[in-house]
Amino acid sequence: MLQKMLIIVFGLVMTTLVTGCNTVNGVGKDVQSGGKAISNTAEKVSDKM
Repeated sequence: MLQKMLIIVFGLVMTTLVTGCNTVNGVGKDVQSGGKAISNTAEKVSDKM
């Protein structure tokens, strides 16, 4: 019984960790694309000056 509970808890922890990593990865991509958009806009403004 204890072994079964440990396996269930371990599975839940691993699922949470994997989901968290994917979420952090997604946030990183969002921040990166936002930075590229700002950089592109700054270059366009600089070219017009």
